[in-house]
Amino acid sequence: MVALMVLLLLLLLPHVSCKTSVVNCNTGDPLLALRSYLQPGELVIGGITSHIFIATERGNFHEHPRQSVFDEPVVVMKNYQHILALVFAVKEINANQQILKNVTLGFWIYDNYHISWWTYQATMELLSTHDRFIPNYSCSIQNNSIAVIGTLYPETSLYVASILSIYKIPQFTYGSTQMRDNSEPLSYYQMVSSEAYLYQGILQLLLHFKWTWIGVLAANDDNGHRFVQAVLEMYPLSGVCVDFVERIVPISLAEIYDLVYQMTRIYHLSMSSMANAVLVYEEHILQFRLLLHLPELEFVVAEPKVHSNEVFGFQNFLQTRNHFSTTEDEFLRDFWAQAFDCTFQNQFGGEEAKTLCTGKEKLESLPGAFFDMSMTGHSYNIYNAVYAVAHALHDMQSSKLQHRAKIKLQNQQPWQLHHFLKRVSFNNSAGDKISFNQNGELVAGFDIINWVTFPNQSFQRVKVGQMDPQASPDKALTIHDDAIIWPSSFNQALPLSVCTASCHPGYFRRQQEEKPFCCYDCIPCSEGKISNQKDLDDCFKCPQDHYPNKNQDLCIAKDIHFLSYGEPLGISLAIISVSFSVSTALVLGTFVKHHSTPIVKANNRNLTYILLNSLLLCFLTALLFIGQPQKAICLLRQTAFGIIFSVAVSCVLAKTFTVVLAFMATKPGSRMRKWVGARMSYSVVLYCSLIQVVICVLWLATSPPFPDTDMYSMSAAIILECNEGSVSMFYCVLGYMGFLALISFTVAFLARKLPDSFNEAKFITFSMLVFCSVWLSFVPTYTSTKGKFTVAVEIFSILASSAGLLGCIFFPKCYIIALKPELNNREQLIRRKY
Repeated sequence: MVALMVLLLLLLLPHVSCKTSVVNCNTGDPLLALRSYLQPGELVIGGITSHIFIATERGNFHEHPRQSVFDEPVVVMKNYQHILALVFAVKEINANQQILKNVTLGFWIYDNYHISWWTYQATMELLSTHDRFIPNYSCSIQNNSIAVIGTLYPETSLYVASILSIYKIPQFTYGSTQMRDNSEPLSYYQMVSSEAYLYQGILQLLLHFKWTWIGVLAANDDNGHRFVQAVLEMYPLSGVCVDFVERIVPISLAEIYDLVYQMTRIYHLSMSSMANAVLVYEEHILQFRLLLHLPELEFVVAEPKVHSNEVFGFQNFLQTRNHFSTTEDEFLRDFWAQAFDCTFQNQFGGEEAKTLCTGKEKLESLPGAFFDMSMTGHSYNIYNAVYAVAHALHDMQSSKLQHRAKIKLQNQQPWQLHHFLKRVSFNNSAGDKISFNQNGELVAGFDIINWVTFPNQSFQRVKVGQMDPQASPDKALTIHDDAIIWPSSFNQALPLSVCTASCHPGYFRRQQEEKPFCCYDCIPCSEGKISNQKDLDDCFKCPQDHYPNKNQDLCIAKDIHFLSYGEPLGISLAIISVSFSVSTALVLGTFVKHHSTPIVKANNRNLTYILLNSLLLCFLTALLFIGQPQKAICLLRQTAFGIIFSVAVSCVLAKTFTVVLAFMATKPGSRMRKWVGARMSYSVVLYCSLIQVVICVLWLATSPPFPDTDMYSMSAAIILECNEGSVSMFYCVLGYMGFLALISFTVAFLARKLPDSFNEAKFITFSMLVFCSVWLSFVPTYTSTKGKFTVAVEIFSILASSAGLLGCIFFPKCYIIALKPELNNREQLIRRKY
């Protein structure tokens, strides 16, 4: 059995040519069989104004209930619909006087058997007089060839174009796309979008399904090489990697063993790869159905196909047309015999007897894999190509009438049609706009077809989306995911095809060495960073006012931290501060009440009052550290604390000097008597405190404290604090207080055994020991804590040191005043120990 590859020639005929031998007046179908004059492999069927190569070739096969895939190869007649689409379009145009007035379209169909020299011969016959193979010589006035529609395959179209381009006869290709040399004059028109747009459409399809790790099967021809080159260059830029590339050698079903071997090799290659998506770029896609017979493989194809639409009246035309009334259509007998597995009376049968064909068989009873009742994409392109020629002829006819030219349309040259074809634009009966771009390519998109296989190994094509080049880039791809039927092995779910499973949030991708960039390892985010999406190339830090959660996939707003009165720690410290302040006030009241007693008058009563008042203020300064930091509070709290504490420690130092000087002045002839008195004590307090005041003034003048936020000390909190401004000045204040306390401790320690009943040196020694211990431990603790606990440490140090002074110096005196008044007398004051 031979393949069928058909070239359709569109012809212009006078409207009155119904009586001529070129038009069948009984049926209205412009078909005429002239088998007698043809060379082997050629078939002519009638008249219209263009040539078309229509595919069916040996090696393809169809699904039929009585045939197996391993039966004897037969002529694939599925593409017979291409002829019927041509007939349907011509009938519509000839019946519509609004398009071509007084002009009838006819057509001739040539079969080239997919052989190059027959293609050239058929093309040359288009340029000859009918029935005579004399190129460049035509004496017919009725068969005026005006355009060629063909072919299905690009390499065959190039054979035809190499001849037709010399004569500038318009040629329409309706099958696979092909690369156009834009430097050459426009001689043919593509009824499908450009090849570049096809590549882009496939890429968008892969990205839509997130198939980034794919295999590529491509034909071992120029188109296949061009496609593979485009994939390897363009697709990685969009994140799609290729695991393997396999070339497909064209093999027909006649060479069944070679075909099985090639399909088996492709099967094992695909199954051994991690890629679950295989991109097939092959015109003879049906041979891949052989994969259905290999074990454990369910084959699914989702691919851009030539765009089609439902043409009104086409199915009715197929159902109601009396196909056998057109006796000139000799394709029909071969098609009918194979489609319905029958034979004709005058037909030489095969080896076994078959049922006679009655002509009453119904096309709609055939399986969809064998013959579609809906217009296929290639048939739709032929339909549009015929209408494009008709509208161009209409424009040409209108142009001649407008200029009142009397030249008949039949006498126009084919090259004159290019001017009108370039500008043709119309809406067909399906509502699609038909026009060409500057490169002669149809401005149209592609349909996304889902191939659905069934248990009996038959299949059905289902349109699930489309690519629209005229839409915006974000809306170019339209796909209905719910309409897609996936094989049962996928559990009816979208399959994944990636080199590495997605890295979940909290991880980032790191490319594996010596592998494509689609292969990577998932690495956890480092501390302080997150990734909140899948497959990020790196983690990132949260904003300053947020922090990562435990899984490092989310940023959480930080809490605001400061020592407030509303929390247990803040209110506890405030209560303690107030309690000590009240206690100090009670001690001061007690001393004022008993101001005339010896124990109060001893060691400078006024100095005692100054010390008690300063301690009272020291306890109250702790309250400045509680609450949200404000500018005034930040300026006041450290300086107030430093100056008041310096006054308190200066008073202790003055008291210590008073005890020592008083003892030394009692010795006969001592010169220290002139230093004994209130003036010396006040001077010590004044000058020692004044130095601290100077330090604090310099601090405020050069780098004062200010409210600040600490974003980094605590990962989950924003710390509101008082920035000290100058840390060195802060430690100068603390250092100066420590210096005064150290002198007081030293002097008191030396004077602790002086024979005086009211000698305070021993109590001052112990109080200074407590004071120094507290503030020496304060420095490392202060620098090692964070947030509100840093403030709490300073408050504790203030309260502890102040309480140490209050308790060690004044508790024994209060004990005597309140509980041992007998000891609070003059005799105790003058008593000496020897």
